[in-house]
Amino acid sequence: MLINQVSKTTGLTKKAIEYYTSQGLVSPSVFDNGYRDYSENDVEALSKIFVLRRLDIGTDEIKTVLSDKSNTVLQVVSVRKELQLQREAAKRAILDQLSSGKTFGEIVENLRTLENSKTITEKLLDAFPGYYGRFVCLHFARFLNEPIRTRNQQTAYETIVTFLDNVPALNLTEELQEYLIEGTKHIGTEQIKDIVESTRKSIENPDNFLSANKEVLEQYLAYKQSEEYKKSPAFKITELLKEFNNASGYYDVFIPALKQLSSSYAEYCESLETANEKLLAQYPEISKISNWNE
Repeated sequence: MLINQVSKTTGLTKKAIEYYTSQGLVSPSVFDNGYRDYSENDVEALSKIFVLRRLDIGTDEIKTVLSDKSNTVLQVVSVRKELQLQREAAKRAILDQLSSGKTFGEIVENLRTLENSKTITEKLLDAFPGYYGRFVCLHFARFLNEPIRTRNQQTAYETIVTFLDNVPALNLTEELQEYLIEGTKHIGTEQIKDIVESTRKSIENPDNFLSANKEVLEQYLAYKQSEEYKKSPAFKITELLKEFNNASGYYDVFIPALKQLSSSYAEYCESLETANEKLLAQYPEISKISNWNE
């Protein structure tokens, strides 16, 4: 297909098509007369580019999106956009504080917090790609809106950044990767937030949670003990994650540093331990809640 027809089909201008071609996003063949011949795959890619650019996704990210068949990259981009929206909302709140009479000096700590939160959450996302990264990132981001007031907090922050910069990759077999992608491809930021919110409610009032979910918990426990579960990809992934977290220093380095950095996270962990004790008292054989929430 020649560029004039491609332009009509995709809604892109000819100059835009030429630019994306020069950037290597599409690779049309070339006729003897020098005209480019765009294949159906090229036209499909350009149609996707039309949409992605209007969602303010940059060329470099688009290259990765087009080469990704699992939509994992789009999920990561979605979280980045969510974090950007949160930071913009925080900036507007700071502007409101200034307009209501606060001095520039008084809002410096808030600005520092905003920058620290940006660094930690985005490094979390980079350190743990895929669904796990999206869950971890959104789970911890809400605990990172406190100002760094002490030297101990600054040290904890630096420990977290160093850990995330050096954490090894989580290697899954191709079979487990396909299982994880298929099982989480419809999970977006809203669903992850719902998971986090459900967890928060369950540990805030563990007695009510255990009472209201007694039958579900017993079914869950029976399944976790079954041979069917122990042969499943879900079990294999859970075991690999446990080994990964133990070997990487996630529990020994990252979690303690986060508690030191964020008082709200430290309080959350105390509530989690209380919920664990009540759960284990009623179901001694069940795994700790913290194993699937920290």
